[in-house]
Amino acid sequence: MCGIVGYIGKKEAYPIVMEGLKRLEYRGYDSAGIALYDGSELKLSKTKGKVADLEEKVKTEISKDGSVGIGHTRWATHGVPNDVNSHPHYSNSGDLVIIHNGIIENYESIKKELIKRGYTFKSDTDTEVLINLIEDVKKNEKVKLGKAVQIALNQVVGAYAIAVFDKNKPDEIVVAKLGSPLAIGVGEEEFFIASDASPFLEYTKKAIYLEDEEMAIVRLKKGVKIRKIKNDSLVDPYIQELKINLEQIEKGGYEHFMLKEIHEQPNAIKDTYRGRLRVNDSIIKMAGIDDNLEKFLNANRIIIVACGTSWHAGLVAEYIFEDLARIPVEVEYASEFRYRNPVISEKDVVIAISQSGETADTLAAIKLAKQKGAFVFGVCNVVGSSIARETHAGAYTHAGPEIGVASTKAFTTQITVLTLIALKLAKSNGNLSNSEFQKHLVELELIPNKVAEALKSDDHIKMVAETYKDAKNCLYLGRGFNFPVALEGALKLKEISYIHAEGYPAAEMKHGPIALIDDQMPVFVIATKKGHYEKVVSNIQEIKSRSGKIIGIVTKGDEDVKQLADHVIEVPETIESLTPLLTTIPLQLLSYHIAVMLGKNVDQPRNLAKSVTVE
Repeated sequence: MCGIVGYIGKKEAYPIVMEGLKRLEYRGYDSAGIALYDGSELKLSKTKGKVADLEEKVKTEISKDGSVGIGHTRWATHGVPNDVNSHPHYSNSGDLVIIHNGIIENYESIKKELIKRGYTFKSDTDTEVLINLIEDVKKNEKVKLGKAVQIALNQVVGAYAIAVFDKNKPDEIVVAKLGSPLAIGVGEEEFFIASDASPFLEYTKKAIYLEDEEMAIVRLKKGVKIRKIKNDSLVDPYIQELKINLEQIEKGGYEHFMLKEIHEQPNAIKDTYRGRLRVNDSIIKMAGIDDNLEKFLNANRIIIVACGTSWHAGLVAEYIFEDLARIPVEVEYASEFRYRNPVISEKDVVIAISQSGETADTLAAIKLAKQKGAFVFGVCNVVGSSIARETHAGAYTHAGPEIGVASTKAFTTQITVLTLIALKLAKSNGNLSNSEFQKHLVELELIPNKVAEALKSDDHIKMVAETYKDAKNCLYLGRGFNFPVALEGALKLKEISYIHAEGYPAAEMKHGPIALIDDQMPVFVIATKKGHYEKVVSNIQEIKSRSGKIIGIVTKGDEDVKQLADHVIEVPETIESLTPLLTTIPLQLLSYHIAVMLGKNVDQPRNLAKSVTVE
């Protein structure tokens, strides 16, 4: 959500910043802007729309010269998406310029006070309030920019990642972070600033990740000085060596990132269990679990907190944990959990799931759980992210960068990690025999090949998508382990095609949704041979008797559903607890192809953001 890019060095800043903004487009945004300093003039251009629109506007508005630049992609919070509300924002004097991710919650009271002091505002944003607060502090306290930023941030309430430039101090950029990610790339006589490392990967693999309530003065000749915002104490910069490659964040010949990431799932799942799943030795090795095994085994219950697709992965995990390990599990939306005064004790284990590791509501839920004494375990994809740092222990998914806003490989790799944990606990507490444990290990090791086999149905799925692309409403049904997959399938269709869809437990269909079924209603039914197969077949018969269009996701070789359904899509057979890793594949591809056929922006669907770093 929102993207920050900055550069200070000896190169031309414009191409670096602009390319960096393109790399951050996956985060979701509705406007973009850039500010450049050429040694004498501070220039700014910004627009509602995409980075490509900004490039066109720059051609007629400002020169591209300058070795200092900051750029931004904005996802609107305060103020509608338009040119004026876009970032960067000037201070009243025109000397200071800022880009900002996050929300300043007390901006209205600050704005009223600044208006009394003679400040005027062009935009409706909290960000313009912040830059003028910084200017007011700098002027009245007679301090340098860094100190002014620090004093101002101690007066605001909310979340932020900011980069501030003063044309009177052209050799430095001041940055700060609370709740939104911010990385500093360290090059040879040059520095890069970004929401994540992708904008500067081809220039340097050295990065500093700011912690919450830290600020840094990035000086061209003096390096990076980091301080705590609250108490002004110095922090020794920790420079990480990045292992991600540029090729991993490029499309690799696919038309869209989403399609690339769907097809990456066999390798992503394999990478997630590599080194952890040891079939020949009949063990699962996970340091985060091994070091805290007693906390899990002695837990009264496990509480899973997450949002969106990660919440659906948590629902799958609930079935797996309770079925295999016989440990009670509750799955909560992080956004509800944090506000409903939940009952949490020291005997609870909280598992927090987030692809980005920066989801604001999930982070707040983690902090609440820690305050109440629970042990908190994180599952995320981004190394060094906020959730990875805030939790007591955790496990990375190793999915690699996920650029498409609609999660695909994040979902399957999260389920993979959670399955490994459930199996380990089930073996440790005696609820799974040695033979059953080994059977699950063998089958999990085969899943990547079976996912690859499921992907081979793409042409058939594309034909099914063509048939139903003009539907106005869709229903997704599943039972047991595959009920959450129905929810996820419906979410994918909504996210990228903008077709209304609902996911439901198949048995609940007759308690309401059956009233919607007619010959215009496509119903996607997950009906694998494992689990409640006969019950689902009965549900399909109920749909057929009401002229609904039935698309069955079935086990390879199925004949019963084939006789009832209008279309069937086959997936390989596996044990019941692992079926979600296969049944989700055709639903991802269906959503993708329908969205493409409808001409939608698959990788950047409207109004959505990849990393939701505000409430």
